[in-house]
Amino acid sequence: MRLFGFNISRVKTAKKALSSVDDGGRGWYTVFERFAGAWQQNVEVKFDSVLSNHADFACRTLIASDIAKLRIKLVQKDDSGIWTEVSNSAYSPVLRKPNHFQNRMQFVESWVLSKLQTGNTYVLKQRDNRGVVVKLYVLDPRLVTPLVSESGDVFYQLNTDALAGLKEGVVVPAREIIHDRFNCSYHPLVGLSPIFAGGLAAMQGLAIQNDSASFFKNGARPGGVLTAPGAIEDETAKRIKDYWDTNFAGENSGKVAVLGDGLKYEAMRAKSTDSQLIEQLQWTAQVICSTYHVPLYKIGIGQMPAFNNIQALNVEYYSQCLQVLIEAMELCLDDGLGMGENIGTELDTENLLRMDSITQMEVLDKGKNTFTPNEARMRVNLPPKPGGDSVYRQQQDFSLEALAKRDAQADPFGTAATPGPKPDDAANDAADRAAAEQRAFFAEAALSFQKGIAA
Repeated sequence: MRLFGFNISRVKTAKKALSSVDDGGRGWYTVFERFAGAWQQNVEVKFDSVLSNHADFACRTLIASDIAKLRIKLVQKDDSGIWTEVSNSAYSPVLRKPNHFQNRMQFVESWVLSKLQTGNTYVLKQRDNRGVVVKLYVLDPRLVTPLVSESGDVFYQLNTDALAGLKEGVVVPAREIIHDRFNCSYHPLVGLSPIFAGGLAAMQGLAIQNDSASFFKNGARPGGVLTAPGAIEDETAKRIKDYWDTNFAGENSGKVAVLGDGLKYEAMRAKSTDSQLIEQLQWTAQVICSTYHVPLYKIGIGQMPAFNNIQALNVEYYSQCLQVLIEAMELCLDDGLGMGENIGTELDTENLLRMDSITQMEVLDKGKNTFTPNEARMRVNLPPKPGGDSVYRQQQDFSLEALAKRDAQADPFGTAATPGPKPDDAANDAADRAAAEQRAFFAEAALSFQKGIAA
C-alpha cells in the first residue's frame, strides 16, 4: 500500500510469523489485580475514572506542561567536545513544527500525557522523497499493537487514524515508529503507567468525594432506621419505608416528619470525624503523588517547604520526576530522526531551573572568570557589548605555567641570605659620592660669584 507518498509493502509472512505481545502469556493483557481476589469482589480500577481524580489529573498535567515549556534545541558537538546549538535543514523544521495540526508544545504535551496515562507513546514518522522525516504524529496508543516476528524483529500494527493520515490498518516496521515507554515490568515492549500503582487510591478518593457529594445533596443528613416499640408486619414495614423515602429523602430532605405509634428515627451513619474523611482523602492524594514522583506542594497538597530556595526545590523536582522523561524523549528523537553521534536534540532546562534574581546575579558575578561578559548578558536576555567576548582576570593572577617556572628555580621564594657589598665596591661608592659633593660645591660657588658681578 502507499503511505505518506511511499509504497509500503505488507508483511508477506504466515499469520503465526508475527505475534502480538499479549500472546503466549507474555504479560500484556493479563488481569493485574491490586490485591488477591479483587476481580472476584468487583473491586476494579476504571481507567477513565482515575483520570478524573483531581490529584492524578494535577500530576499528569503538571509534568506534561513543565516538559512542554522546554524548547527543543538541535545541538552539535565540535572538535573540542563542546555542544553548541545549530540549525539544520534536515532536522530543525520538524522540531519547530512537528505536524500540520500541532505546534511544538502541543506535540510534547501529547507525547508526555500518552506515556503517563498508558505507559507508552507511539510516534509515526512521515518522510519526504529524500527519506528525511518531515512530520511526526503521536498516535492513540489504543490503536497500536506491537508485534514480534519469529526472528525477533519488531513491527507495529496501526489501525485507522485520520489525523495521522492512516486510512486503513497497516503493519509497519519498527524504523517507522518512535516508541517511548517506561516501567516495562512485564514486557520490554510494553510500558506501565503510574496508574497501575496509584489507580486504587484514585478510585478510593473518588468514592470519598462521591459519597460526600451525595451526603450534602441530601441536606447533610445521614441515613438511619425507623424503630417501633413492638413487632410489625413486613408489609407494614415496607409501606412505612416507601413513604419515608418518598417524602423525607433526596430533595425532600429536611422536611418535618410526624411520627406516631412510638416510631423513632435513629441515624446510622458514622460522623466524618470518626471516619477521618479528610485524612483519608489527603492520603489518597499523597499516594498518587508518590507514584508520579511529584512533590506534594507542587499540586497544592501539604505545606510548602520552609526554606526559600527556588532553585533547590526545582532541582529536586527535576531530578526525581522530570529528568528520566526528558532524557528518554531526547534519546528517542535522536534515534527516530536518524541523527549521528555528533548531532542531537536537547531540551532547554534553563527556564525550568531558573534562579531567583539575587542568586542569579551572584552566580554571574562569581562566574566572571569562567565565561565572558557577553555570555553573562545573554543569560539575562541583554544584547552583547563591544569588547565583551573575552574572559577577564585580575592582573595579579598568574598562569599555572608561570607558577611552575617560578617553582623550578633553586630558591623560588628568595629565602637565602643576601650577600653584603664587597670592600672594593664600598670604596668605589665612597669615592663617587665625594666627587659628586665636590662638583656640587664648585657649581654653587660659581653661581654666587656670577651674582656678585652682576650686582
